[in-house]
Amino acid sequence: MKRAGHKVVVGTEAPGTSQTRKKQKTSLHGSGLGESDPCTSLDWGSLPHHVILRVFQFLTLVDRARASSVCRRWNEVFHIPDLWRRFEFELSQPATSYLKSTHPDLIQQIIKRHADHLQYVSFKVDSSTESAEAACDILSQLVNCSIKTLGLISTAKPSFMNVSKAHFASALTVVFVNSKSLSSIKIDDTPLDDPSLKVLVANNSDTLKLLKMSSCPHVSPAGILCVADQCHGLKELALNYYILSDELLLALSSEKHVDLEHLRIDVVSENPGQVQFHTIKKQSWDALVKHSPKVNIVMYFFLYEDEFDAFFREETPVTHLYFGRAVSKAMLGRIGMNCPRLIELVVCANGLQPLDDELIQIAERCKNLTAMGLGECEVTCRGFIEFVKMCGGRLTQLSIMEEVLIPDSDYSLDRLHLEVSKHLGRMWFPDMMPTW
Repeated sequence: MKRAGHKVVVGTEAPGTSQTRKKQKTSLHGSGLGESDPCTSLDWGSLPHHVILRVFQFLTLVDRARASSVCRRWNEVFHIPDLWRRFEFELSQPATSYLKSTHPDLIQQIIKRHADHLQYVSFKVDSSTESAEAACDILSQLVNCSIKTLGLISTAKPSFMNVSKAHFASALTVVFVNSKSLSSIKIDDTPLDDPSLKVLVANNSDTLKLLKMSSCPHVSPAGILCVADQCHGLKELALNYYILSDELLLALSSEKHVDLEHLRIDVVSENPGQVQFHTIKKQSWDALVKHSPKVNIVMYFFLYEDEFDAFFREETPVTHLYFGRAVSKAMLGRIGMNCPRLIELVVCANGLQPLDDELIQIAERCKNLTAMGLGECEVTCRGFIEFVKMCGGRLTQLSIMEEVLIPDSDYSLDRLHLEVSKHLGRMWFPDMMPTW
């Protein structure tokens, strides 16, 4: 490609082919686009705006910037607002990160020319405080923004948590105050605080639908109650279990709110044995489900085995359960007894005791179960087949490592996959452990 005023010749002309030279040049604006002629000269600068725009949409940011230097017309298209509605700022320190940073000149150009075009924005930073502070500096300059979705993503901790609370809150306030139409916010692992949430609610209460704010230690239950009380369009909320309370569930069950569709809860213990987890009353869970009968309650557990005492002692309307660490047979037994709405269960690890009885009980009582995943656990082939037989074709996802299954006198691994496939109504094989 050459700059404006020049034409790029596609192909070469064979000597002595005068007839070819006499052929009419193909028009790039009409049906000639579909006619390929290796001897046709193309004027790249004459392409219609919508064609260039379509080409740019398939290019990476770097290639798009390079393409904008082809000619004045291409540079004009480079700045069309449609291309700047969605943008991810990548910020990293070259000495410590594999991420490729967005060029500072481009960042300034975006702030100067496209801040009011940005609608779907994310900041991906490495673990350095410098990168997180740079993200806050950019946020502070988006005074003309109309952002709809905002995501702050740390590829490794601590990042944003090392930024001063005042700096972080000041930067977020600029976006919260100026956008007026925020619908989706993901700000996990940040120093977000209650005053910042109040600013968010004051300016975006009519539009906010999704708020993900797990691992935000400066947020209190009162801050979440403020959101629950005023954001009547809220559809999805993600938070840490330590913020969850009976009062919050009752607030989410208030008749003046629309139905909550997803409640995501992280149950995390950083210091084994040092955290006492509170219990949520059955009446509070019941109130939420009565008000929002189709709500998905998703819980992610990262606990040690002796920290589960507060959970599933009585009926709990959880729909999706993920255990990132080992969980005891007794705990899985409680799930079978007290989680009738369960749809998906993923167990990362258990131990060296077969889980046949627990799985069969889950199949009997959890009539909505459609997805199951087992990692470092043990199940006999006989017990596993009985579980599958009871669930039948409703198991749309079944991911079991081959190492989990223990052959017995009734079934070998070879026969097991045929028997399981028969009950599922489709071909099924256990997952294989990667060898690399």
